[in-house]
Amino acid sequence: MRNFKTAFTMIELIFVIVILGILSAVAIPKFAQSKTQADIAKGRSDVATIRTAIMNERQKRLLTGDNSYIAGTTLNSGGLFGGVLTYSEADRTTDGHWHKVNETNATVTYNFKVNGTNVLFTYTRSTGKFTCDADKDGNQSQKYCYQLTQ
Repeated sequence: MRNFKTAFTMIELIFVIVILGILSAVAIPKFAQSKTQADIAKGRSDVATIRTAIMNERQKRLLTGDNSYIAGTTLNSGGLFGGVLTYSEADRTTDGHWHKVNETNATVTYNFKVNGTNVLFTYTRSTGKFTCDADKDGNQSQKYCYQLTQ
């Protein structure tokens, strides 16, 4: 009489573990890269929306005879960019979010964080420009700025 046991051998289990390790070694970096690309896409959309909203506010002011750009305090009334956007941005210091850094009479500075790197944007009241230091061959912050504004 034969006694059959149905179980996996140690070799089979080790083989499966090795295959799972190889698959996870390939998948995890791709997932991290996807998160960074998603943050860049969100930031690019945010920058375009903020710039358009600033220009719309400028047009409204010109129609009423006021040739000034929106002030920084008004720009952030009701939350970040709440003075020009229908829904303000949350002020957070995590990846994919905006954070107000500093405000003077002439400028307001913000950070947009991508993959742990702060990208500094400046709103200049006298010109109405919302810009960052973009350079596709510069440091990491400048590279992300380039990607966010192109």
